[in-house]
Amino acid sequence: MRSAGFRRTRRASAAAVVTALALTALASCGTSSSGDGNDDSGSGSSDPSAPLDPKTKVTLTIDCMPPAAKAAELREWNEDVRTFNKKYPNVRIDGKSTPGQCLEPPRFTAMLKGKSQPDVFYAYFTDLQQVLDNDGAADISAYVTGTSVPALKDIQPQVLDVARKDGKLYALPTSNYTMGLMINRKLFTQAGLDPDSPPASWDEVRAASRKIAALGKGVAGFGEYSAGNNGGWHFTATQYGLGGDVVDASGKKAAFNDDKGRQVLRQLHDMRWKDDSMGQTQLLKWGDLQKQIATDKLGMFLAAPDDIAYMVQQLGAEYENFGLGPIPGAQGTLFGGNNYMIKKGSSPDKIKAAVAWLNFKNLSPGKGQFEWARTKADKLPVGLPQPNFFTGESKAKDDVERAANATMPVENFKAFMDNPVQGKAEPPKAQEIYKILDNAMSAVLTNKEADIDTLLDTAEQQVNQVLANQ
Repeated sequence: MRSAGFRRTRRASAAAVVTALALTALASCGTSSSGDGNDDSGSGSSDPSAPLDPKTKVTLTIDCMPPAAKAAELREWNEDVRTFNKKYPNVRIDGKSTPGQCLEPPRFTAMLKGKSQPDVFYAYFTDLQQVLDNDGAADISAYVTGTSVPALKDIQPQVLDVARKDGKLYALPTSNYTMGLMINRKLFTQAGLDPDSPPASWDEVRAASRKIAALGKGVAGFGEYSAGNNGGWHFTATQYGLGGDVVDASGKKAAFNDDKGRQVLRQLHDMRWKDDSMGQTQLLKWGDLQKQIATDKLGMFLAAPDDIAYMVQQLGAEYENFGLGPIPGAQGTLFGGNNYMIKKGSSPDKIKAAVAWLNFKNLSPGKGQFEWARTKADKLPVGLPQPNFFTGESKAKDDVERAANATMPVENFKAFMDNPVQGKAEPPKAQEIYKILDNAMSAVLTNKEADIDTLLDTAEQQVNQVLANQ
């Protein structure tokens, strides 16, 4: 199973300014392999609808194999390779483990331009256009069917739609997330609030924030990012929650300079300056709010479910201390995630083998990353509401097994799970737009006299320039 913390680092790097160090990580530094062939044997059928012949020899290089430091995850990876090879004994899985984060954006870009990506490579949902611009991924539409991926009918349409371009499918998902409202249950209780009923509107958030801040001792009621592209990322999520947008349907014009955009900035300004419920320290980026809430210094912030695993595994917090509700407003929420693509130019046999592996490892309830009893036995997190891309029978099966093997109080996420919010993808040119919107977010949180209309006018002009250069 890919741990929640692992996926967190991949997502977080997309919303942060990355370092030049990532550019030095182009070489792979570890392998896990099985089978006895190094190249395609060419003995299979070129018909995409024909199943992979178990006798066909294929070697697959696959990145983001867990590193040795993640002993339990690596052990599960190797177990899955052995299980997969029982059905496909001649498919050699050559796993690649990269130091540090799995795939930093600069490294990813360099890899694509150098055509050095593995046969099966890991990507963000938002990476598709960049990959296609570099002619990097195979069209796998004809290879992905209800036969090769039995749970295909139960994968949320929007999760597959982000992997499509002009009707062609280029990827299969491994994880997804939607943004919600993270709460500190201990502080909610101390402030006389019900931790089982997180605030559902921004008026309720503001009222709860005041009560939590009134506890004193440096406790803030609500926290928000405003640096490292993270402020713009959360502006987008909040705008979606209010039913607004950041870019219009054409993808060529900013759409946030409206009443909803003004509400986003006004409510933050007023919580910061009128209510004094957001603390004195601002210009926060990813990781800062997690540290605050994990040490009982923060009551609420917008987050994805896997932040909980990070705070427990990396910061020493307790699962019992956190709850999750839907994003305030609940008219929409930002969703994202990760998938795997197959290198363009791969042979039909290689594509078939890759689809078979991805189906087993990432898309089969009860197997691979969804083998929750094994995950529990390996003392890894079970119970977070992600990956959560199944519907129908697949979801029902997975929900039962996930709950039966939970290592955390899943009832704390009931409000989030019982009130699902339709996700919306990140805007085009997301990181450039987020960087611009950081300025508006930081201004209202650091300058009491900030002019919201001027901030939005300026951001709109700058975003329109970015979109005009696509």
